[in-house]
Amino acid sequence: MVEAGVSATTVPEALLEEFGQFLVERVGLHFPRERWRDLERGVRAAAQEFGYSDAEPCIRWLLAAPHSRREIEILASHLTVGETYFFREPESLRALEAQVLPELMRARAAGRRLRIWSAGCSTGEEPYSIAIVLGRAIPDLPDWNISILATDINPHALRKASQGLYGQWSFRDAPAGIRETHFAKTKDGRFRIAERIRSMVTFGYLNLAEDAYPCVETGTNAMDIVFCRNVLMYFEPAHGRRVLAKLGRSLMSDGWLFVNPVELSHTAPPQLATVNLPGTIVYRKAARTASAEPEAVALPIWHPGAPVFGQAPGEGFGSGPLPECPPLHHPEIPFGHAKEQVEAGVSAPNPYAQAAAMYAAGRYPEAAETLRAAIAQGAGDARALALLARSCANQGELGEAANWCSRAVAADKLNPGWHYLLATIAQEHGAAEEALAALRRALYLDPDHALAHFALGNLIRRQGRLKDSERHYRNALAILRGCAPEQVLPESEGITAGRLAEIIRFSLSRGAAA
Repeated sequence: MVEAGVSATTVPEALLEEFGQFLVERVGLHFPRERWRDLERGVRAAAQEFGYSDAEPCIRWLLAAPHSRREIEILASHLTVGETYFFREPESLRALEAQVLPELMRARAAGRRLRIWSAGCSTGEEPYSIAIVLGRAIPDLPDWNISILATDINPHALRKASQGLYGQWSFRDAPAGIRETHFAKTKDGRFRIAERIRSMVTFGYLNLAEDAYPCVETGTNAMDIVFCRNVLMYFEPAHGRRVLAKLGRSLMSDGWLFVNPVELSHTAPPQLATVNLPGTIVYRKAARTASAEPEAVALPIWHPGAPVFGQAPGEGFGSGPLPECPPLHHPEIPFGHAKEQVEAGVSAPNPYAQAAAMYAAGRYPEAAETLRAAIAQGAGDARALALLARSCANQGELGEAANWCSRAVAADKLNPGWHYLLATIAQEHGAAEEALAALRRALYLDPDHALAHFALGNLIRRQGRLKDSERHYRNALAILRGCAPEQVLPESEGITAGRLAEIIRFSLSRGAAA
């Protein structure tokens, strides 16, 4: 007998309950009993892609054996499909135009730079709506360096989004004149978005539940505004809190996070304050957040002029090898190792280890302060300079980031990683030629630097050189085939070889569809 308010399903309830637990453990998705019918509908759609005729045999197959990350993400993409259309939730977009953008434009007037992220963008209606709002709200738009990043877990949705072609149904709640002003009707009755709008948005493949962010390499750092609406509702509460915390770290100080009001049941991390705007509720990042992080209490701070935790003169930070302090992504020691040492009180760390721990916890201002103080005392090696560059870049301080990274290059000219990092910072700053030159230097030093091939392919693709771009993508894939899928790539902020290969394959498929 079906309980009141719960729709009947064709899959046995015991199997759905077991499958629901599987989703919580493997993907972080939460389907309470009242949403089992939605769960079954989503699995039925995924079943066709997996070669099954219906939901039940597909569920039994999913439960029976281990599956690749890609198979799990295909499943997740079908379970998180939300209804989307242009100017959905207009109150948020009105608040963006009337309150948020004017304030940010005043605060960013000197640099004239704005970075926006649509996380979980689906088929692109949201980021394009944001781009249209920007065009209306910023009279001197060409004089600004505007970046709109749109990411999703579903490659099919991303391919449609990048094409910018929509049917009549996508405009069902759009304001009058939007379609006529910003779209051109095609022969088959669809509508193609204007190139001036489409060119403002960059689409990328990203899994909010598992991928690393904020991250300079994926451009998910130093955001002024993040939209993540109708996404958090799918996550189990613990996963939702982790996603919120990472999105908070992706924001600049005084940045804004837009979520769906029904998702506010997720407890916001300390660095995000709830703000009531006309018709909507948003989160805002505090001006100084480092001390609000839970990890901050356990981490001692090295003050300028203090002894370097009992080290003898000439030892430690920058004066030579630091065997007790691993590189950021040592193949045998996870990035957070230094943080764990500090919290456990195992040994007194040197400033680099401290800064690495602070960086891992998202405490970029404190990491930068610790590194600046050590470098001012002549104790900064190339690793410290590069970590300081990353810490500055994650706060949007790109000029300073480029300066520190250039010093890292000067200190260790033959390290391709520093040239690659300099390229990512230059690209984020809009200095395409400098980025290209730095990437070519990285590849001269290490022809097998997969990330440099991928980044060069992306830059060249934006210049319209599709064949050259594809060559670099395929070079990167050939290199990655020699790596274990779970191997973390150097200078990658935690990106694995398998994950980068998936992103590159998506980029290649998108180019073929263009």
